[in-house]
Order: sequence, then C-alpha cells, then structure tokens
Amino acid sequence: MKKTIFSLAAALMVSNMSVASAATTLKKEEKSAIVLAAFGTTYDSAVGSLLGIKEEIENAYPNTPVRFAFTSNMIRKKWHSRQDDAAYKAQHPEIPQEFYDVKNVLGAMADFQNEGYKNIVVQTTLLSHGEEFIDLKAYVDALASIETLKTKWKPFNSVALGRPLMGTWGNQYEYRHDMEVLVEALAGDVKAAEKANSALVYMGHGNDHLSTGLYYELEELMNEKYPEVKTYVGLVEGHPNFDTLLDKIKRDSTLKVMIKPLMVVAGDHATNDMAGDEEDSWKVMLSNAGISVTPVLEGLGSRDSVQKIYLQHLNDAAKDTGIELK
Repeated sequence: MKKTIFSLAAALMVSNMSVASAATTLKKEEKSAIVLAAFGTTYDSAVGSLLGIKEEIENAYPNTPVRFAFTSNMIRKKWHSRQDDAAYKAQHPEIPQEFYDVKNVLGAMADFQNEGYKNIVVQTTLLSHGEEFIDLKAYVDALASIETLKTKWKPFNSVALGRPLMGTWGNQYEYRHDMEVLVEALAGDVKAAEKANSALVYMGHGNDHLSTGLYYELEELMNEKYPEVKTYVGLVEGHPNFDTLLDKIKRDSTLKVMIKPLMVVAGDHATNDMAGDEEDSWKVMLSNAGISVTPVLEGLGSRDSVQKIYLQHLNDAAKDTGIELK
C-alpha cells in the first residue's frame, strides 16, 4: 500500500514538474517586436535619418526585430513603385530592401502577429501629438483592444505606443520635460549658428487643424537656454507661420540667419519649402526681405542626441506595458 502511495506521489510530482516546465517554455517562447512608425520620405538623401533611429534601437535590443511602417500612403506607393527599378536600386545601395515593400502600421503589426509576435511596441518618429499621431494612436489602440472568447486566440497580448519627440498629454511624462530634453539635444545647432554669427531659424511642419502653443514654447525655451543665439521657430502649417516669424526677425533687426528643418528628415518640405529657389520658399522670402540666409539640410533624426530620445520613449512605453525587449 505504501509503495502504491509513494508511486502515485512520485507520478504527481513528475506531472507537476512537466506542467511547470511547459508553462516556463511557453513563457520563454512569447516573442516581442518593435514597429518604427514614421511618416516616411521619398528622398533617398533623407533616408539616413530614419535608418539612424532604427540603428540606435537595434543596438539597444539586438535580439528584438525592428521594422518600419510608413503612415503616408503616397510615400509607401512611391517606394513600392521603385521595387522593380533595377537602375534606381543600383544607384542607391544604401536603401534597405524593406523600404521597397514597406507597409502601414496595421500591415507591419499584422505581419509580426502572423509570425508569432504577440507583444508589440510601436514607436513613432513624429514630433508632436498632432493629427498624424492621433490617427496612429487610433490604429494601435484598435488592434490592442481586440478580445476573443478564448484568451489564447487574442492576436496580441500587449501593445504599447511610444510618445512623440516633443511629448504628449497627461502627467505620467510631463511634456515640458520632454521639451527641455529636446532643447538640450539641439545644442549643436546653436553652436553652429554662433560660429556663423547668425540667428537660428527652425521650420517645423505643424498642422492647420488645431495649433497649440508647443512651438511658441520651444522657441521660448531655446532662447532661455541659449541666450547667446537668437532662435526663431515657424511652421509650414498653422501657427506660428512664416509671417509671424518674419515680423519677429524684423523687429529684432536680425540680418543673418541659419535655417534648419525642425523635422525628423530633411525631405520635400526642407528641400523645397525651406531651401528651394521658388518665390514662396522661406530662403527666397527671407532673402527678399534683406536677410542673409544659410540653409542647412539636416533632419533631426540624423543626430545621435535625438535618436537617444526616441529610444528612451520606446523604453518608457515597453516598461509601462510590461513588454520585455532583448
């Protein structure tokens, strides 16, 4: 009888150990991935800024796959049209293959899910919580909210969305702190302008739907932090617009400026709207106002200091959601 009881106990122990082992194995097999959600760019000269951000993330998490998603339909179609252009590919070996079949955030997340990745961190490369980020958040939240009758069939276990460069609403991560971190990251621009004996002008994108005081605040913070160089911030869309910018420059009797894009990439807006030769480019309009202009085509994403900010926002999102990145 005692032998029988002992045998049963031993069998139960083995069974429990097997279950525990299976559970541990299942937990180990749970996979995480990162989607780097950018508006995108069609300019091959601007691609380096996006690749720099991705490289920063991949260096931090070498065992976690990172893929791009472009939110712009037009930009995705442009890259898809280059898929079979052998001449273009030969001329631009720096362009990664994933650009030629890049998807939107829904497609990128679906691909990961189909490959068994159920924990996803989506990190945006946008600057602010504007129209693009609101739409991106809606897509991500929609996929994250999917519930199934049986938990094991849920497409995703955890989904996180990292905040934009200039922060977001709420008090968990105060946007003012994110702004101050960005101002620190822009120290190199101030040094370059000071060396050129110029004021510093930034062209941001903005939006026409709802302008906030974010860019006015950035200008204020820059001038407080770096009083040795006057900084002005204007936007392509919304406020402060070019007219407001020009009024300030004239008011201060500023005669020489270095102008740079306050954008992740130096793409179409920077090349044409900022530094182009058309009559409505900022370079030409400032020149016509008697101001000496030096355009610098360099996206924010090309700087190590900015890349590190995006990585930190990614880290925060993963930590808050309990997603392990390796």
